[in-house]
Formats: sequence, C-alpha cells, structure tokens
Amino acid sequence: MRSDGAIAIVLGRAGSKGVPGKNVAVVGGRPCGAWTIEHAMRSERIGRVVVSSDSAELLALVREMGAEGIERPADLAHDRATIDNAARHAAHAIGVEPTTRIVILYANVPVRPSDLSDRALALLEESGCDSVQSYAPVGKHHPWWTARVDESGRVGPWEGEVLNHGVFRRQDLPSAFIPDGGVIALTGRALMLEVPGVEPGPHAFFGADRRGVINPEGAVVDIDAPTDLLVADAVLRGRVACATG
Repeated sequence: MRSDGAIAIVLGRAGSKGVPGKNVAVVGGRPCGAWTIEHAMRSERIGRVVVSSDSAELLALVREMGAEGIERPADLAHDRATIDNAARHAAHAIGVEPTTRIVILYANVPVRPSDLSDRALALLEESGCDSVQSYAPVGKHHPWWTARVDESGRVGPWEGEVLNHGVFRRQDLPSAFIPDGGVIALTGRALMLEVPGVEPGPHAFFGADRRGVINPEGAVVDIDAPTDLLVADAVLRGRVACATG
C-alpha cells in the first residue's frame, strides 16, 4: 500500500440467504473475508482499507488484520440494500473527497487475480473515466444461446426469429462479457452521484464514462451458493500447495 493510494471499501454484511455467514466461513483455511482484506492491503495502488459490515465477527477479523472497521446500520444491511448506498455510508464516515479514488470489493469474493485492483485503478487514473468494473467472458452461457421455453415445452429464441442466432459453434459467437464481482474502481464524484448528465437509477454511481478490465473465465470466484465455497476452497488450497511446494 502507498500513502497517496486509493481507498478500498470492503463490503460484507452478516446476512445471506444463499450461504449464511459466508463472509466469515472458512475457505482455503481462512475466513472468507480475510482473502479480500489481504488482497486490498497488498495492492500497490491502495493506501487505506476500510471494511463496512454489521457482522461483529468480521469486524473483529478486520481489526486483527490491521484494517479499519465501520459498523453498518441495519437499514443498509438487509438483502434489498444497495451496494452503492452501503459504500456511500462508509465513504461519508471516513470523509471521501470527489477526487478520491475508490475501490469497492466484496468480502465474499475470496478468489480474484492479485493485480486486479491495481489494473482497475490504473485504467481509472490513465483514462480519466468515472468507473472501471471487472468482467469475465460469458463462455457457453452466451446471450445468443438464450432461449424461451413456454408451458408446453416449446422452445423459441429469446430475441429475434432465429433460434441461437443460427450459430451452433461456440467459437463463432461474438465476444460477450459479464460483470464477475472482482472489483469496482471509481471516483468519489461518481460514488456520490455528482457526475453531470447521469440519469438516476441503480447503476448511476458508475457515472457516465464506464470502462472495464477483463479477467480470464474462472479467475474470480464469487460466493453465492454452497458449491462456490467448494470451488474457492479447492482453488485457494491449490495455490497454497504450489507456493509451499
């Protein structure tokens, strides 16, 4: 970390319908959130790490690791609360300026490329854009191969008139990407909804000039289901074995 670096805001609420307590669940031999905190603390372009949570267990871990903890109020910790509202609460608590560079990281993402936050911040700084989000190739779940299946089982294209857009080989599909949950880098002005000309909406905090960095398929593991814990655990234990072998 560097003294003039960006601020990392790690978000990790206690509740989860899919995987209860996932931010402190043990994965790769450590609490899940520890991997994200460590990622932020090791990133060259990040100078301060704060964690917003309503979980006493996660906040205790934060203090043990030398990061800053911010208690998130209950009205920002339910399953309908938005990430930008939670991030804004944390930003206000620490006094973020419009020119401040911010990285939003999810505590339930224990697997991400080690240089991901630095790559996103580099693009944010070099391009002068409002935000940078990480993306992964959609792979075989391509939008051209999305279909509608009615109550009788009849299959039709999701859009247009031709099923699968007439493409049946994966290598013939045009490139398509989906947010992978690895990182969001943005300016304080964008987070505070101060970018001119941006229409109100759930993604207004990304600003007007939105850019992306691309990760290889599978490079980020976002814990949303119990099977994701198994995948992340296998990946992380494999990395530790390689590093110590």
